[in-house]
Amino acid sequence: MRGPDKPGPVGAHTYDRGVEEALLAWYSETARELPWRRTRDPYAILVSEVMLQQTQVERVVPRYERWLRRWPTAATLAAASPGDVIVEWQGLGYNRRALHLHRAARHVAEHGWPDDLTALPGVGDYTAAALGNFAFGRDVLPRDVNVERVERRTGHAFTGRAAQALMDLGATVCLARIPRCGHCPLGTRCPSRGTRDEPLRRQSRFEGSFRQRRAKALRLVAEEERPESELDADAVRSLARDGLVVVVDGRVSLPA
Repeated sequence: MRGPDKPGPVGAHTYDRGVEEALLAWYSETARELPWRRTRDPYAILVSEVMLQQTQVERVVPRYERWLRRWPTAATLAAASPGDVIVEWQGLGYNRRALHLHRAARHVAEHGWPDDLTALPGVGDYTAAALGNFAFGRDVLPRDVNVERVERRTGHAFTGRAAQALMDLGATVCLARIPRCGHCPLGTRCPSRGTRDEPLRRQSRFEGSFRQRRAKALRLVAEEERPESELDADAVRSLARDGLVVVVDGRVSLPA
């Protein structure tokens, strides 16, 4: 069987099949056991990708499994109310992702999976590439921060079949601040061996932030409908703009 076409250079990156084979051999021995890697179901993979956008892997695993027990298909999620979806999402943060996922499921239930996956609500270029690769077998490389770091440090480009291996390498070995070069399958040929990246600007603290105020107001409304007067007015207005709550006659509830 013919393998994937070799990609052209990506910026200053060039493709070397030997480098990719060394990476894949390492991955075959060390791959992280993650539930979404055991399926090619595009809906299940979309759920995992949306959850993983801004939430750590170890927090996502149990919530992903619980979500699929409750809504195992795009059709079952599409039939749920937005309010139920928001309640189930509580604790994962960035709650607009829940509504995007719900709207994407409704699109799929009504129209099927589009060829251009960015046509799905809330799906950008990275998520479309991940879904295209992991669910539909497309030779496209989804570039998250881990993948981009490995490509930048090694100077090599990779095909789509190396996507999961690159993600694991970047998450466990080719770390931004303290790279474990002695454990890297590409370490002996890496021009950046021992390089540490400058720390990125840290996200503002959650404690005492407006994000925390929004999260608290939404959690209270998720418990039960409440009078607007009992809640943080600015937070409620912000949540309402995002479609996460509705305000009718002075009472705040989740969308039906």
